[in-house]
This record gives sequence, structure tokens and C-alpha cells, in this order.
Amino acid sequence: MKPMTSFGDLLGPQPVLLPELHEPEDALDAGTDPVRVAADHPAASIAWAALAEAALDRAADAADPINHDVVAAYAFARTGYHRGLDLLRRNGWKGFGPVPWEHEPNRGFLRSVAALARAAKAVGESDEYARCLDLLEDCDPRAAGELGLG
Repeated sequence: MKPMTSFGDLLGPQPVLLPELHEPEDALDAGTDPVRVAADHPAASIAWAALAEAALDRAADAADPINHDVVAAYAFARTGYHRGLDLLRRNGWKGFGPVPWEHEPNRGFLRSVAALARAAKAVGESDEYARCLDLLEDCDPRAAGELGLG
């Protein structure tokens, strides 16, 4: 059976299903420090997303809303976003089309985009925040809600 396209758009591109990255995912699941996972697997968006999310969690507890952790989260998330774009393009994505949340290997990229949105909002970069939300919507209309942005 041929997979559905573009969330119901029969003329749209096929969904991109990224390959599984067992080593970084297994390491994170085993509790390995995301810093170590990112250093060992710098192309794995999932590691950068984990770093960004942890920094955002720490930043939420800080007295000053603009702090080291927010800036670090922004950088980690942007790295995960760009590494994810590289992998998406190598797997046939042309800059648009579905990147389904339900396919677990896509989640590192989608989590990086969501973390970038949160970090951009925290530093007052409203245009970047809106672009990230639009990208999540274009990739999978369910993604923002799954990531706490909906």
C-alpha cells in the first residue's frame, strides 16, 4: 500500500520518513548525558533537541528571563534544526511537504524546531517564533500540539 501524501493532499509530496538513528536514541533512552550524545553523534537532531529542552527547563527557573540557558537553548535548537534539515534533504525533502510526527525518527527534527520556537519567543524574536510554528504546521499539523505549542 502506498503511503498517504501531504495529510490528505493527493497531489502533494510523499511524507519524508527519516531513517532510524539507533545509537543516539538508545544512548538518550539509557540516560546518557545529552552533551555526550551530541558530541558522539553531532548529526543527530534528537541529541540537540534534548540539550535545548533541558536548557529551556533550566531557564524557566531563572530570575532573569534572558539568561545563559535561554541563549544556549536557542543555539542547541538551531543546531538540531539545521542538522535535521540536512538529513531531510538527503532523504528527498524539497523544503516543503509532510514530516509526520508519528514517525519517531522525525521527532528529533520536530522537537528541535519546537525548542527553537520556544527559545525565540523567550528572547523576543517573534518573527522566528512564527516561522517555527508555520514550519511545524507545514510538517505535521499535529506536531505543535504534541510538543506543547498548540
